[in-house]
Amino acid sequence: MELVKNLKQSKLIKFVFFALIGSIVLAISSKIKIPFYPVPMTMQTLVILLIGIGFGWKLGLATVTLYLFEGIIGLPVFSGTPEKGIGLIYFTGPTMGYLLGFLVAVYFSGKFIYDNNLIKNFFKLLLATSFIYILGMIWLGSLIGWDKPIFQLGAKPFLLAELFKILIVSLTVNQIKKIRKLI
Repeated sequence: MELVKNLKQSKLIKFVFFALIGSIVLAISSKIKIPFYPVPMTMQTLVILLIGIGFGWKLGLATVTLYLFEGIIGLPVFSGTPEKGIGLIYFTGPTMGYLLGFLVAVYFSGKFIYDNNLIKNFFKLLLATSFIYILGMIWLGSLIGWDKPIFQLGAKPFLLAELFKILIVSLTVNQIKKIRKLI
């Protein structure tokens, strides 16, 4: 009985450790800005996919939830923080839909089964990532009004960079899946 209790505690400690590490990596990825056309790209969505594939959907959701909680309570983990504000005020701003989309994207990227088919993996990751933009544009439209060019403002400038990041993850899926063996 004691052995079972110790194993459960050990697994919980490992789960919390990986969630913390993942949230830190996600926060760092939000601050990395790489010059790209037409707008600089951050690495958040790439890391979301890595977390989903590497951690699986349960730990992936826990990790992204922790990251969002960190931002909501005022830690400067989001891309525009602290320059554009922090905490709940920043979270409920124009990027909230995208941030909530991280949860759906990490779920799907963690739930999908990947094989050696680059094209299938690419489209699975494209589908997972699309939820970030769908939820982002829905929130953006409700915030600034549907009479504005929501797609041109909320998705189009980022699509080329997203396709590039999805391709990178697609090419490294088998290496990323090895992380699950550590957990």
